[in-house]
Amino acid sequence: MTISAERPTENAPGSLLPPAQAGRLGWTQRPGWMSQHLGTAIVLAIVGYLLGHWLGHEITGDYAYVQNSGQNSSANFFALLFMVVGWLTGIGALNYPAAKLFGRAPREEATIEGWSKYFRYTLDHKVVGLQYVVGVLLFMFTGGLLAMAIRAELLNPTTHLFGPGTYIEIVSEHGTIMMMMATSIIVGPLGNYFIPLMIGSRKMAFPRIEAFSFWVFVAGYAVIFSALPYGGFPTGWTGYAPLQTQAGPGMISYLFGFAVIGMGMMAAGFNIAVTVINNRAPGMTWSRVPIFVWSILATAALLTLATPTLFAAGLFGILDKTAQTAFYVSEHGGSSYLWENLFWFFGHPEVYIMALPGFGIVAEILPVFTRKPLFAYRVAASGMIGVALLSFFVWQHHLFQSGINPDMRPLFMLTTELISIPTGFIFLVGMGTLYRAKIRFEIPMLFAMALFFNFLIGGVTGVFLSDVPVNVTVHGGFFVLSHFHYTIMGGLLFAFMAGLYYWLPKMTGRMMNKKLGLWHFWTMFIFFNLTFFPMFIIGLLGQPRRVFTYAKNLQGLNDFSSISAFILGASFLLFFANLMYSMYIKPVKAPANPWDSLGLEWQTATPIPVYNFERIPVIMSDPYHYSEIGAPPVADLGTNVKAEPVISSTSGSGPA
Repeated sequence: MTISAERPTENAPGSLLPPAQAGRLGWTQRPGWMSQHLGTAIVLAIVGYLLGHWLGHEITGDYAYVQNSGQNSSANFFALLFMVVGWLTGIGALNYPAAKLFGRAPREEATIEGWSKYFRYTLDHKVVGLQYVVGVLLFMFTGGLLAMAIRAELLNPTTHLFGPGTYIEIVSEHGTIMMMMATSIIVGPLGNYFIPLMIGSRKMAFPRIEAFSFWVFVAGYAVIFSALPYGGFPTGWTGYAPLQTQAGPGMISYLFGFAVIGMGMMAAGFNIAVTVINNRAPGMTWSRVPIFVWSILATAALLTLATPTLFAAGLFGILDKTAQTAFYVSEHGGSSYLWENLFWFFGHPEVYIMALPGFGIVAEILPVFTRKPLFAYRVAASGMIGVALLSFFVWQHHLFQSGINPDMRPLFMLTTELISIPTGFIFLVGMGTLYRAKIRFEIPMLFAMALFFNFLIGGVTGVFLSDVPVNVTVHGGFFVLSHFHYTIMGGLLFAFMAGLYYWLPKMTGRMMNKKLGLWHFWTMFIFFNLTFFPMFIIGLLGQPRRVFTYAKNLQGLNDFSSISAFILGASFLLFFANLMYSMYIKPVKAPANPWDSLGLEWQTATPIPVYNFERIPVIMSDPYHYSEIGAPPVADLGTNVKAEPVISSTSGSGPA
């Protein structure tokens, strides 16, 4: 039998993939003149950094107008640019485009088995998903350590651990790392891993772009963290001018880091959108697409359309710092308001880049543990699209105190309040699914229900902040900080944990320990609320953000929040302990479908083969026909692994 060098037709009904060609779907870049893996990438990144730093000094050294105020920033920019190029070269991300550029036939891809594939540039979406899991957990851990440093400083209003400059550097790094990590915390690990499985595809539409999005994401994290040796940046995570234009060379790390991560976000959004639109299995009409896929598709639209604005804004800032342009320099004809508008035109859609995938996870989990169909499926999908659309029309509520034309305030107050309507639709879909259900309180379900509690508090306080008089009163204080953490951390992070506990058995073939999971959930839920709810009170009493000295009468509330934050941080150590215990110390093999889910991703074998499906499935219904006697199977897989309906009693008490 002759195997064609062309890739298989993805969605031909019932198409069977020859075994030799099936293996090729696990492609990893074949090493060329040197071995290409994580170690090589680190070496070339260091070499690139040193070369770029030298080149930056050589280029700018003879130009006085650059040397007087921007030479170090220029050298820093070239160093980071060459570092990223060296990193991508070492990992193998540039092999294929370089071969095409020089008119050469790309090297045939090789399949690499074993643990080493997780340290390479691989084209298997499942490996990329697991790489993202480790990456975002590592970034979250480092950002969390910075948060612990912030709360340690705020234990006392007069005795300080850090100076004011160091404190604002820590605050800025914490906010920036957490926000950039959060944009990919669900789309990266769970979106890349499960989107092809949930739509019946063997791969992502563009596997190289998918792998590129992860490795450039890691590079962006390293770039942002490199600000610390350069003295950090004093702007918080928002990077406002004129602080931006006055900052030292560490500001380049912020601006270029956003640009690098922005490239990964645009690549990921484009790839996911194309995959969902074009690679759905036969029979998967838009009314049968899983709700998690709808949430990721809406997020992909935001990533693709909003991120270029951030990329351009960062480029303008880099030019101001290195080439002495004046995009944001008011005294030379620029405008600091330009940065604010460009940043928040991306920044507010970014909030929903983080929130929508969390809604999707929860809506996917609720029917499984209530044994009920998802309430008002079309309303949920429409709400996600509505949120994505309206998120582009609310950005100037961040500028209510920044000199905005007063006549514009009512418009953006209205649009900000309007976006609560589709968000409320999604919330009510969850409540409708829970109504009169006999719930199985497994760990994923507990985290999913916690999201509704946290997001309700964050959402209600957000409605207050959309009102101009209230916004003017509490702007820049801890009230806003608490609202933001309730909506993002209280929503996104709890949803991410729900998704991990729900899907890790499929990803790893191991069950997480339930007792440790319960300890993790209750510690995280209780102390999250004890950490951030007092901050509403602290903010209303007048404590500003990003200031390490505060009124003496607020020390009690700050100490309470800090101690709660330390225990909240320890709750994540419980999660890591559970992960190590369940995966390596005392692993328990997971059943093929431990939650009795109808989702298509649970109907393939465990561990999932490289090619996902031996035959492309033919979709016969949506995956939410719980408790419906005689409901059709979700899909015809054409193998001995069948998608059988799970029938339960009409009371919704569990599988029959």
